[in-house]
Amino acid sequence: MNPTLVVALVAVLAASACALAGVFLVLRKMGMMADAISHAILPGLVAGYVLAQGPSLIAGMLGATAAGLLTVVLVEAFAKSRRVKEDTAIGVVFPALFALGVFVISKYLANVHIDTDAVLFGEIAFAPFDTLEIGGRDYGSQSLWILGGLTLLNAAFMALFYKELKLSTFDPALAAALGFVPGLLHYGLMAMVAVTTVGALSAVGAILVVALLIVPSVTASLITYRLPVMIGLSVGIGILAALTGFGLAMVWDVSISGMIAAMLGVLFGIALLGSPTRGLIARAMRSRRRNQQFATEMLVVHLAHHEGTDDQAVESQIDHLHEGLDWQQEKIRRTVAHASDSGLVSERDGQLELTDSGRDLAGDVGSRRSGSGS
Repeated sequence: MNPTLVVALVAVLAASACALAGVFLVLRKMGMMADAISHAILPGLVAGYVLAQGPSLIAGMLGATAAGLLTVVLVEAFAKSRRVKEDTAIGVVFPALFALGVFVISKYLANVHIDTDAVLFGEIAFAPFDTLEIGGRDYGSQSLWILGGLTLLNAAFMALFYKELKLSTFDPALAAALGFVPGLLHYGLMAMVAVTTVGALSAVGAILVVALLIVPSVTASLITYRLPVMIGLSVGIGILAALTGFGLAMVWDVSISGMIAAMLGVLFGIALLGSPTRGLIARAMRSRRRNQQFATEMLVVHLAHHEGTDDQAVESQIDHLHEGLDWQQEKIRRTVAHASDSGLVSERDGQLELTDSGRDLAGDVGSRRSGSGS
């Protein structure tokens, strides 16, 4: 298979596997746990190397997975002690385990092929050359087989335990009452995250693993509230970032992993600004509409309050509103224009008069205020 195609497929499969594993991690507000696991598995990798007396895929994955689960257990034990909060516990556990792994490598395994830089940053461009050989036969890129298997495994896990994961994530008390075991599901999810992290680590490195686990799911959560759509979007966003990042890295001759992570940040920024439900632009527009509506209601209430009184002629003058409502001229202009376009007031010679619709709105506002006051 063409090496360029292999790298692209490895990036796509890494993004898919990590996105599937990361959705419920984000929903459970445990995003930093991915960072903790990705660093804390280093001593597990070292232990697998020592026990197998050399490089071993199975021993390395078992050791790293055990280290990942140990990280989860230690973090939760510290958090449940109520001496430290969960985020503080993560900050205590994973640097200690990662430092332990670095120390053992530097002290006792300095001359073997375990590189801490590769653990952190990875090099996806080498994926086509790290091949899987069984019985002397070359089956192609090892990362391609591993990540393809992990993608299928994670998809199967999500499909089999979707209802249980959903219920235990949003209402763990109800899940327990219905006979589910939230703790078992939690550790199953953590095991899936740990195995995915280990499988993707050698191909893309710890930093990109964390990005692929968290950023696509967070980005999808800005776009939709529906869980099935969020899962699909997470995978799609991860794949899009992988392909665009890979393509740009080829054009600009820069780090592939770094470019993929950068594209994840770009897609997140686009969603943060442009999401129709939770984007900053949409929120600013909704806030502006609410402020405009509130100002319009204040205007019609002001006019209704003085309608039929001796000071109506003065209080209904546009030039007098800056005194009656303490508004700036620009706000007066916008509000009067909005009320007029909405058919709430009519203007003649600088004098405002409520229409029937304006009087109805003023009455509704007065009713709401009296109801809330009671």
